[in-house]
Parts: sequence; C-alpha cells; structure tokens
Amino acid sequence: MRNHLRTFMLLAVMTALFAGVGYVVGGAVGMAVALVFAGGMNLVSYWNADRIVLSMYRATEVDAGHPEPLIRAYVQDVHELAACANMPAPRVYVIDQDQPNAFATGRDPDHAAVAATRGLLRMLDRREIRGVMAHELAHVKHRDTLTMTITATIAGAIGALANFAFLFGGRDGEGRPTGIVGMIVMMIVAPMAAALVQMAISRGREYEADREGAEMSGDPQALASALQKIDAYARGGYVNPDAERNPATAHMFIINPLAGGGADSLFSTHPSTENRVAALMGHARRLGGRRETAVPVTAEARRIGPWS
Repeated sequence: MRNHLRTFMLLAVMTALFAGVGYVVGGAVGMAVALVFAGGMNLVSYWNADRIVLSMYRATEVDAGHPEPLIRAYVQDVHELAACANMPAPRVYVIDQDQPNAFATGRDPDHAAVAATRGLLRMLDRREIRGVMAHELAHVKHRDTLTMTITATIAGAIGALANFAFLFGGRDGEGRPTGIVGMIVMMIVAPMAAALVQMAISRGREYEADREGAEMSGDPQALASALQKIDAYARGGYVNPDAERNPATAHMFIINPLAGGGADSLFSTHPSTENRVAALMGHARRLGGRRETAVPVTAEARRIGPWS
C-alpha cells in the first residue's frame, strides 16, 4: 500500500511539473499540443513495446518442447507460477547473453512476455530461477509496464514543453525573447526532474515486485539469493553491450544491467541489492520461514554456477 501511495504521489509531482512548464509556454493550448505529441509517440511505443524490446535483445521464444532440459524446466516453472497466481501464461523467451538478468514486458497480463538470459539460467539453481521469474510475473500482474508508460508519457511531454518554452515562450511585445537564462535553466532542469521522478517510481515498483514475487513463489530466500548472485556478477566488470546501447530499457531488468548502475540513489533505476535483500528477509520472517514449492529438480535441469 505504501509503494502504491508513493507511486501516486510521484505521478502527481510529475503532473504538477508538467502543468508548470505548460504555463510558462503559454497556457493550455501549448500544453495540449505537447501532450498529444508525446502521448502519441508513447502510445505507439506502448502497444508495440514487447516486440520492440525483445527485438533489441534478439530474444528467442521457447516452449516446453525445447531440446535443452534446463530451458524446459524454466518454461515449466514460469507456467506453474502463472497458474498459481491465476494469471494467463506469458510467452517465454531466452536471450543469448552471458550477463545473468531477466525482464518482463507487454501491456497487460494477456499480452505479456518474460525473458531470461542464458547466463541467468546457467548460474542460478532452479529455486532461484523460480524466485526471479515470480518477481517478473509480479510486474506483469501489477501492470507495471502501464505505470511506466504513463510516467514516460508525462516525462516526454515535459521535455517537449521545455523545448517549446525555449523556442517560443517568454517574448516581449516586439517578439524579442525575454528571460533567456531562465528558459535555458528550465529546458535543462525540467526534463531532469521528470527523469528523477520516473526513476523513483521504477525503484518503488521493484520493491513491490520483490514482495509480490516472494509471496507468489513462497520462497523469499530464493529471490534474495538470486539478487545477490546477479548483482555480484554485474559488479564483476562484465559489460552488457546490448543494454549499454539501449540504456532506456535498464529499468526493465531485475538488476540494472548498465556498468556502474548499482547505487540506491536519486539517479538509479533500481534500489540497492542490499536494501532489497533486507526487505526480502523481512518478508521471510513474516512468512514464518521458507515455504519452498516442491519441484523435482533433476541433474539435467540444474547447472552449477560459480556461487553454488
């Protein structure tokens, strides 16, 4: 409830910022034009977000008939977790990338997809993979992609309005620009403030997905362990070239895939792993210890990683 309230308040801040910039531009007409422009771009992006992102990472769809036992187990667990949560089974993808990571995409539970890298499937054990995928399914269940699309729309509109203000706003009776320094400051500060709020909303949704995912899998320790392993690998100096080329997608992953993106600060898309693990351990205590779902793990369906 606290995270939902925090998200609502941050959206209200973005809306107020948007209205303030629109006022500087010249009232409701300029604000409406910018909103329609930014909203149209984000609407197209929203309806095609899953295909766009999966294409960026060259993800391959897999199913329960895949020849690799590890991937068959991964698909089976995603479908089982979705069924336990009374959700439609999402499409399941694998990304041929060594960095362990995962994300969910799609506009709603009926049009969702989850993706995991081969690095994640190789490094984590089956319990931990289930914990990670439960986290991603929680994002789908809560329609976090919708929330982030709304924030992206407002942030885009703020950026457009700031540019309009610099080019067309603040002129005197003879058409000469006035307050040029203020216009430049607004052009820089307004989009930056919107981005900071957008990142704050993303961090709040990660905490909520951790909590919901832990309850979905019944195994908070598994997700905590997975986060620690993924974070340790990401901090080991490995660079994800696809993510570096597409930094706008960083907030989608369970751990920030960008080099140096691990701090819990105003400029981070994710909370610190230490804080997330502490919260998950609190969930575990409230759940009365680990309640692992009984899943047979064969030798074929399990790979031993460097932390096992």
